[in-house]
Amino acid sequence: MQSNLIADIEKRMPEFSKSQKYIANYITQHYEKAAFMTAAKLGAAVGVSESTVVRFADEMGFDGYPEMQKALQSYGRNRLTTLQRLDISTDRLDGENMLKSVMTQDIERIRYTLEHVSEESFNAAVDKIIKARSIYIFGAMSSDILARFLGNYLNLSCGNVIHVQPINSSGILQQLIRLGKEDVFISISFPRYFKNTLTATAYAKECGADIIAITDSEASPLAEYADQLLLARSDIISYADSLAAPLSLINALVAEVGMKNSAKLEQTLTKLEELWEKNEAYKKDDDK
Repeated sequence: MQSNLIADIEKRMPEFSKSQKYIANYITQHYEKAAFMTAAKLGAAVGVSESTVVRFADEMGFDGYPEMQKALQSYGRNRLTTLQRLDISTDRLDGENMLKSVMTQDIERIRYTLEHVSEESFNAAVDKIIKARSIYIFGAMSSDILARFLGNYLNLSCGNVIHVQPINSSGILQQLIRLGKEDVFISISFPRYFKNTLTATAYAKECGADIIAITDSEASPLAEYADQLLLARSDIISYADSLAAPLSLINALVAEVGMKNSAKLEQTLTKLEELWEKNEAYKKDDDK
């Protein structure tokens, strides 16, 4: 994958043919749209053939157009504003059947994640979580939803979870004041990567904690800090992030930790059930 595809295209602009310049100009000016176009659609947008677009990808050093498309998506993922995402989703989603379109794409994201996630990293992460003195979990913006979900269920099976509140930088670091080498720091972030997440993760690394990063790719800025890198696909679905695959990965993490910590989990759940029953927490069938 090109480290900066747009810069590379601009650098090589003088050597391109007339048709290639049409493609190059469109990509550099509208990379957010080009990243999600088929070769045929990109060709139609600039007035060249599909085969010319494919040859352009080859010329740029990619093994076919799909590889260049992935590079464009990676380049744009952390640069798109919510308004740009909304504009792109108009072309990508079937407005006539939004339910089917969105859920079908989410299924594909989960399938892709299953095929590409490292089982070795997953198992190592589970072992680190179980053995940790304390488990710190942090995610900001939409990733905070994932952090809260993970924290809630790990607290049942482990009981030593600290959900780091995503407030200002100094407030976040203050919550990590006791973080040390015997602890685990689970950092969750997807494009656009929140700066405070990177700051907290870098600090946790300095403290010697084991870093488990849940993110979208090896190109994620979290990857450089991670002892265990768990990747889940999270593409643009509209102005909102698609969290289906990350949540599925987290579900698997929760289930595995719960199974390996089953004695502690059963003890906790037994006490909870007694407490819920005593306080009539849940509606019963005979309740009016």
